[in-house]
Amino acid sequence: MLTQEQEQLIAATAPVVAEHLDAITQRFYPLLFERYPQVKPLFNQAHQADGGQPRALAGAVLAYVQLRHDREKVRETLATVVGKHVSLDIRPEHYPLVGECLMAAIGEVLGDAVTPEIAAAWEGVYEELAGLLIELEAHRYREFESIPGGWGGPREFRVAATHQESAVIRSFVLEPVDDGPVADHEPGQFIGVKLTIDGEPVYRHYSLSALPNGRSYRISVKREPQGRASRHLHDAMSVGDTLALLPPAGDLTLEDGDEPLLLASGGVGQTPMLPMARHALAEGRRVVYLHAALDAEHHAFRDEVAALAAEHPQRLRAVSVHERGDEADHTGRIDRELLASLLPEDARCYFVGPQGFMTAMDRALAELGVPDERRHYEHFGPSRPLDAA
Repeated sequence: MLTQEQEQLIAATAPVVAEHLDAITQRFYPLLFERYPQVKPLFNQAHQADGGQPRALAGAVLAYVQLRHDREKVRETLATVVGKHVSLDIRPEHYPLVGECLMAAIGEVLGDAVTPEIAAAWEGVYEELAGLLIELEAHRYREFESIPGGWGGPREFRVAATHQESAVIRSFVLEPVDDGPVADHEPGQFIGVKLTIDGEPVYRHYSLSALPNGRSYRISVKREPQGRASRHLHDAMSVGDTLALLPPAGDLTLEDGDEPLLLASGGVGQTPMLPMARHALAEGRRVVYLHAALDAEHHAFRDEVAALAAEHPQRLRAVSVHERGDEADHTGRIDRELLASLLPEDARCYFVGPQGFMTAMDRALAELGVPDERRHYEHFGPSRPLDAA
């Protein structure tokens, strides 16, 4: 626990740290990877290059400093971080490495302004945050291991089947090598994947694109031209090959209720929407399923959604939008006018896709009167504000 003097130092220096936090986090990651290269595989380097990961870290640090005296609120705010950490197998031994490099980055950026007393106060804040994360993550690990089909640490799975869903998206059905049962997940969640590429571990998150069945998981992956993991899955993985999975996680899950739903997706953002739609329909809810793709060749799961619509003709309305071509219900992009024509009264809205897509969806839905608490989304990479440049 921080002393009263340290609390005063944190309050006095927090605005300065906040002002320089982007520079601190930009310096932190190179230091971490230089001193402890063994942790580099835990981070998607594409998110380092575009600044997404440093911004997410800066946001998390600021949020914690602002909320740290409200234990209930800070636990709620850290839930997303905890889920992603557990799906990456983050353990207590990782936190001292991060703390060392974070304090070194603060020292480098702020220089002589960081007195020994200020450094000790900020080290205390970090240890407080690390201790809370370790506690929450330990609870999540124990909780998952205790449920039917749960496990601890990476678990080996084999590729049981694959299916090309579009020109760039392929599904992989994964069954455990030990032939045991697999834990259920909430529709909309993602799962941690540990690959071995050129002898090195590589960790990623992929949405689970099918309902839980107790026997297998399905992930559906877009092949990114520069994506190390996605290219490996598409180009090198086939039936019989193995990879490791970590616990499912993610907050993009259906809220309880009977109100109608708008499920909107762009590109590979469709992957969490499929199980959410199936689950909602099984509960008797009405669903507008709106999907945007580049063209017919890039439109994944078209037959699967059509079959689902045929099965639930009164409760599922499937609408497609293509930027080009004439094989969709609409040509162009999803805009406010289209949303207004489709949006059910009192609908709860979920949307996932590229950053620009989610920003446009959020703005249009807000303009159409959908309140904040009925607009739900999730980032595939590090979380950031929807209006971020």
